[in-house]
Amino acid sequence: MRSRHRRSRAVLAALAAAVLGAAGCDTAGGGSAAPKARQTRPAPVWDPSPGSIAAVGDSITRGFDACTVLSDCPEVSWATGSSPEVDSLAVRLLGKAKAAGRSWNYAVTGARMADLPGQMARAAAHRPELVTVMVGANDACRASVAAMTPVADFRAGFEEAMRTLRKALPKTQVYVASVPDLKRLWSQGRTNPLGKRVWRLGICPSMLADADALDAAATERRATVERRVADYNAVLREVCAADRLCRGDGGAVHAFRFGPRQLSHWDWFHPSVNGQARLAEIAYRAVTAERP
Repeated sequence: MRSRHRRSRAVLAALAAAVLGAAGCDTAGGGSAAPKARQTRPAPVWDPSPGSIAAVGDSITRGFDACTVLSDCPEVSWATGSSPEVDSLAVRLLGKAKAAGRSWNYAVTGARMADLPGQMARAAAHRPELVTVMVGANDACRASVAAMTPVADFRAGFEEAMRTLRKALPKTQVYVASVPDLKRLWSQGRTNPLGKRVWRLGICPSMLADADALDAAATERRATVERRVADYNAVLREVCAADRLCRGDGGAVHAFRFGPRQLSHWDWFHPSVNGQARLAEIAYRAVTAERP
């Protein structure tokens, strides 16, 4: 009997050791040796109240033709301007006092997507918490439709600009405005004789040349520009969507129906002061929305 009891205890001991070993327990020290759970990084959270803003882009963000003919007027810029008539995105987010020292405008009149990486690098030097992007109109507004920026090059330029920013500032947020509806701007401005005279100086020839021509060739030319703008906007959406801290406007700028009050009375193409204010409203809604 004693022999059978000894054998039973030995079997139970061996079984217990096997169970403890399978459970990953440290039988010597009594502590747990279970593997640590994999730690996952939390997804970035969008901050609707960034503390600083830098703007990159083209003539629209420079306030071109909003104050005087063929001149920049950055004080009425939708992104960083100080004008109370516009109530820019920077003023809305930071307040007028802080906006003066915590916002920077690196947009350049005439800039195309190929210029954006350089602008982004200069903007990143200030370490802004938000960068606004509005570019693409000049890529479509060329001397001819053949000279428009190819869609693949447009994509490559935007991807390079985002890589430039992310290399320096991985946590900076980005707001991307869509390219305006250039064909609608033509349809609004073609009724104004002064505007058409300014157009002849070289403003967006691919869309605005021979403004009164309605023949098949002119109609197809404008339709080609319209399709290219749609392609550019698709690129902006897709590249932005691949970045967790990038928000677009959902096509709001492209869809906005600029009327006489929102167009420059100098060229009837660029936004007026009132038009800049409307762009600021669109941007503010997008940046402060709970969800993209």
